[in-house]
Formats: sequence, structure tokens, C-alpha cells
Amino acid sequence: MSNFKQFKQMFLAQLKLTLREKQAWFWGIFFPVILMVIFMVIFSGNSDDDFQSKVAIVDENPNATSEMMLTQLQQIPVIDIKSDQPVSLDDAKEWVNDQEVDAVIVLPNSEDATSIGMIVNKENEQGMTTQVVSGILDNFIQQANLLAVGATPFYELQIESISSGNTELDYTDFLLTGMIALAIAQGGLFGMVDLVEMRRKGLIKRLRMTPAKMGIFGLSDMAMRLLFSVVQIILLSLIGVFIFGANLYINFPSLILVFLIGALSFNALGYFISSFSNTTEAYMGVANIVSFLMMFLSGVFFPIETMPEWLQPVSNILPLTYFAEGLRDSMVYESSIFSHSFWFGFGNMIIWGAIAFLIGSLMYKRKSIVSTR
Repeated sequence: MSNFKQFKQMFLAQLKLTLREKQAWFWGIFFPVILMVIFMVIFSGNSDDDFQSKVAIVDENPNATSEMMLTQLQQIPVIDIKSDQPVSLDDAKEWVNDQEVDAVIVLPNSEDATSIGMIVNKENEQGMTTQVVSGILDNFIQQANLLAVGATPFYELQIESISSGNTELDYTDFLLTGMIALAIAQGGLFGMVDLVEMRRKGLIKRLRMTPAKMGIFGLSDMAMRLLFSVVQIILLSLIGVFIFGANLYINFPSLILVFLIGALSFNALGYFISSFSNTTEAYMGVANIVSFLMMFLSGVFFPIETMPEWLQPVSNILPLTYFAEGLRDSMVYESSIFSHSFWFGFGNMIIWGAIAFLIGSLMYKRKSIVSTR
């Protein structure tokens, strides 16, 4: 029998088995959707445009200086003052302890006072909100110092935001493509667990007694998983666009290439993990470790540039990094297949997939030979 006929028959057989398995539908289709919706709800609301910090104002001894500062603080749009009137220091501290406010601003208790107090919860001392409020107060004090000495500000900062894609793009688009990459990657990493069960039940050994080739068997299983990935990317994209308002500007040639190679590469990684896992528990343990590490080190939720410098080289060799970037380039920024970054990431995924598939095939072949002796 020719290799093509073997591939066709194995592909159809595994597809029928998978369609009959309800758990495969859940883990392959519905679980990625649930996962993406959860993360999109959690992270997509963290837009800088919607940022506000809830603070309490303490002005125990009102004076001209404190009244001037209170008026100016009330005009800062990102500061949401909890009470219309200043509160006592004890009440404000209680709000901080109960995390009802992000910070307390203590205004000067006399016209001659030279400091403004800020009280925060120690658990959130290094948090983003605390740093933002601290920065706002620092800038506020600098402006007050200039006014106190009669100096007029000469320089001002003007910020302009640009994007290599459409100007309507926002963090939701970044997160959507990262979640699509993560869902497809997890589908490949966890999708080959059935091979472990087949080997444990002796089905792989019986298959080796036939003219079937293990390489073609693994390739047919990966191709079948590829169909699930097609459904995933379509379904997740529709949810992202119509429910979360994401913007997609797709370059189809680059998207097709990135999708095919990325999905096959992660299927190959799952195939490799199954080749040395003797039990389902062992397979799921290794797949979970690999998935967890790549989830947070591959720029799915935030850009790699925001990570510590010592950690960035690790991210730059992971296949999910280039899969997520490739999907963003082709689905958000409309990058063509002629860009250097496209082919660099493309080559990285090919290397990971090819090595994983070859080693997995060799290990299956070696185990099959040993089991038949």
C-alpha cells in the first residue's frame, strides 16, 4: 500500500474515532473558547484609557494651600475621590486597610507646610496603581514648587501613540491573537494523549505487526488535529470580534503559512511527549509544565520587552513566542510573507516541529522493536 493511501485511511479512521469521543470535542473546541473568554474578560478591561485610581483626601486643618491643592486634585481625570468632602485620617486609614481605596492623600495642615502625605496598603506598595498615583503626586508637587518660586514652566511633554497597524488597534487585539496562539498550542500539546492509551492497551504493538508505518500514523494524527485548530481559530476570532470588539486586519497568505506550520509544530511536540510517556498522568504532567512555562514566557498576555532582561533570551527561543507574533503580524498588522521577522519566526517553528517529530518517530520505532522481541 502506498504512503498516501496509508495516510488517508489512518486519517479517516482517527477522525471518526475523535468525532465519536465527546471529551475530544470539549477539550479541543469548547475548553479553548472558555479559556479565552475568561482571560479576555480579565485582561481586556485593563485599558489605559479606562484607568482610574480611587483615593481618599485628608484635610484635617483646611487652609489656603490645602484648598488650592484639593481643587487641583479634583480636576485630575484619573483620580477618583471617594468622598466629596475630605475625611478624617482614621477613616482614611481604615479604607486603605479594607482596600476600599488605592491610596490616601494627606494635604498640608498649614500654609507653611512643605510636604504632602501619601498612605497606601503595604500589599499594594509596588503595584501599578500605587506607582501611577505616586507619579501624579510627584508631578503635582513639581508644578507647585515652580509656582511657589514664581517660575513659569518652559518645557512640556507631548505624547503621541503610533502603531505599525491600523490606528484603531488596542490591547484587546493583542490579547485575542495571543489567546488564539495559546489555544492552538495547547490543543497540540494535549491532543496526543490518546496515543499513550493506545500504547498502554497494546494497540500500537498490534499496529506495528501490520505494514503500517509509525511516521505516517503520527502524521495522520497531527493532520486530524489540524482540523480542530481550523475550527478553533475561526471560532475564537468570531468571538473576539463580535463579543469583545477586537479589530482584525488579515493578510491571508502569511496567516495560512503561520497557522499551518505553528499548528503542526505543536502537534509534533505533543507527539514527542507521548513517545516517552508511559501513562496518561505522566503525559499530562509534562504537557502541563511545558504549556505553563510557554504561557507566561511567550508574550501571550504582554509584550516580551516588559520582561526582565535576563529572561528575554529564554522567551526568544520558545516556539509559542514566534507563533503568537506570527499570528499578530498576519491577523492584526497585515504583515506580508516577505518580511525578515516573518521568516525568522517561521524557521524557528519549523525547527521545533521537525526535531520533535523526528525524535518522537524514532522513539516509537525503538519501543515497538523492543516490545516485539
